[in-house]
Amino acid sequence: MMTQERMDTFLNALDREEPAWLEDLWKSARAQEVPVIRRETGGLLRFLLALTRPASILEVGTAVGFSALYMSEYMPAGCHITTIEKEKERIDQARQNVSAAGRLDRITLLEGDALELLTKLQTPFDFIFIDAAKGQYPRFLPEALRLLNDGGLLVSDNVLQEGTVLESRYAVTRRDRTIHTRMRDYLYELKRNPALETVILPLGDGVSVSVRKVLSL
Repeated sequence: MMTQERMDTFLNALDREEPAWLEDLWKSARAQEVPVIRRETGGLLRFLLALTRPASILEVGTAVGFSALYMSEYMPAGCHITTIEKEKERIDQARQNVSAAGRLDRITLLEGDALELLTKLQTPFDFIFIDAAKGQYPRFLPEALRLLNDGGLLVSDNVLQEGTVLESRYAVTRRDRTIHTRMRDYLYELKRNPALETVILPLGDGVSVSVRKVLSL
C-alpha cells in the first residue's frame, strides 16, 4: 500500500534541486527545530508564484526567514516581500539570513505582534502567505481579506494539524482543543466566505489556497 510518506518521498525525488544556499538554510533550520515549510509546500509556493506573478507579497510568520527567502528566489522581478515576526531572536536570525543572501532590497522585515501590525498596513498585496500561530488564523483573516487585492491569493500553511483537525474535539488533548476549534472555524470560513474561492490540499501538513474573487462591475 502506498503511504503518504512514500508518496511524498517519490514526488520530492522528481523535483529539481534547490540552490545550495537555500538547501543549507533549510537543513540548518530543521537541525535547530525551527518550524520551516516542508519541501512539498515549497514546491506549491514556487508553482503559485510562477502562475500568478505577484507584484507584492505579505508573509505572516517569518521565523528565521526561510520561506521569505524561498519565495524571493522564485518571485518575478520587481516583486517585494513584507514579512512579520514577533519573536526577537528569530527576527534577528532572519535579518542575518536575509542580509547574507543579499536580499535586503527585496524583503522588508517587520517586528511585532502580527495582528497589531496587520491593522496598520494600508497598501494591498497580491499574495498573502500565513504560517504563524495556528490558533490566531481566524483573527488574521479579516485583515488579510482587507489587504488582499481582487484576484489575489491567500495561502495558509499547516491547516490540517497532522490530521488532528479531522478528529472530534474530544479526541484531541485538552491543551490542543482551542487550536483545534479555531482551525476548524478558519477552514469553514475560508470555504464559505462569498469573497473567496478556496481549495484545501492534503499536501505537507495541509495547505489552503484561496483566491479573492474579482468584484462584478
